[in-house]
Amino acid sequence: MLQQIIILLAIFISPQVFATDIPSSARAERSIASVEAVLRKGLSGKGLEYGSPIFIRIFKDPGVLEVWIESDNGAVVNFKNYDICTFSGNLGPKLKEGDNQSPEGFYFVNSGRLNPWSRFHLSFNLGYPNQYDRYHGRTGSALMVHGDCVSIGCYAMTDSYINEIYALGVAALKSGQPFFRVHLFPFKLELENLSKYRS
Repeated sequence: MLQQIIILLAIFISPQVFATDIPSSARAERSIASVEAVLRKGLSGKGLEYGSPIFIRIFKDPGVLEVWIESDNGAVVNFKNYDICTFSGNLGPKLKEGDNQSPEGFYFVNSGRLNPWSRFHLSFNLGYPNQYDRYHGRTGSALMVHGDCVSIGCYAMTDSYINEIYALGVAALKSGQPFFRVHLFPFKLELENLSKYRS
């Protein structure tokens, strides 16, 4: 009997635990509300659901952020691509604090890395330096994906684009995804690019 009570409590309490772990602000709530209906319609058109797990890829060349959404059958679908307004530096990883270089590598964002009070509208911290970066002596901090169109090491998406990206991330985290991955690359792995950047 006690075991059944514990299971029932877990079923009803867990969603609220996930929800209260998500930091929020009046600005974030307004921003999410302004795009939620459009996102739901767009997702539905691709057989996807608002709140499903997400995955993000960023390519410095051609300057695009891709949002991928997990479907009911487990396939991951490219939902939408957003042009990056600006990032810092050139192709190649960030090596040290103050080098004005946007990072490349494999990162993740949990609820603790969301910033609904950002100076740049809304943002999430990539978690740079990760374990690989630290092993190689790379330094830096507060590397974000955010709104506006200015960068000193971050990926700036404009306010309208970050509203959608942030909303999708928050919805996924609220629905139980513990974190979403963000993979950052210099360019797409295509023959043309391999030839272009050979040196």
